Amino acid sequence: MTTLKARWVVVDIEGTLTPTSMVHVVLYDYARPRLGPWISAHADDPVVADAVAQIRSLGGLSASASLDEIVGVLHGWMDADQKIAPLKTLQGLVWERGYADGDLVTEFFGDVVPALRSWHDAGLDLAVFSSGSVAGQVASFSRTTDGDVTGMFSAHFDTVNAGPKREAPSYAKIASVLERPLVFFSDVPAELDAAAADGWQTVGLARPGEPFGDADFGPHLAIQSFAEITVEPA
Repeated sequence: MTTLKARWVVVDIEGTLTPTSMVHVVLYDYARPRLGPWISAHADDPVVADAVAQIRSLGGLSASASLDEIVGVLHGWMDADQKIAPLKTLQGLVWERGYADGDLVTEFFGDVVPALRSWHDAGLDLAVFSSGSVAGQVASFSRTTDGDVTGMFSAHFDTVNAGPKREAPSYAKIASVLERPLVFFSDVPAELDAAAADGWQTVGLARPGEPFGDADFGPHLAIQSFAEITVEPA
């Protein structure tokens, strides 16, 4: 059993807290047919209007591009699993409604909530850094197979308010808001490399059957379950 000391525990979601299929199958399949109707129904929402403007620009569309063309760009980004801000914003809004309506329920790996509760109860602060929007993160934690776990988290970061997950400056930005020492849990070695470059402690989740289950985590501590590690307040 490895023991680390930290002030903040920062966790990824996909492949770390939840199966990758929760995002790539369940959530993506839910959002895909609803993106167009959501844009149409909320055209006057400044957040939606700004996202659409970004889609036109990033997707190389004209100002007169149709809704179908806009949705086509979004679907293309989803097919390529692109972490692009306006896509994540719109997905987050759709998922937020889906969770509120009870259409969606997040399924965590069995070791996740016991670990989160033990860290929270021990006095550690918990945060999330995910490519999914902050709104989507909060929504997904509000309705899970283990109930509402939003109260255990004190901060949320995404690629909009922090930056790309595979670049060290993003972790420096997060660290400027939180308090060192920090530990970051993720299933993606490149994300751990970026966090380590800013002086974070890092732990890789090599979960069997997940896309990075057999990855080379290099210098990073690698575990298959949160039950294999203890984090104590620094």
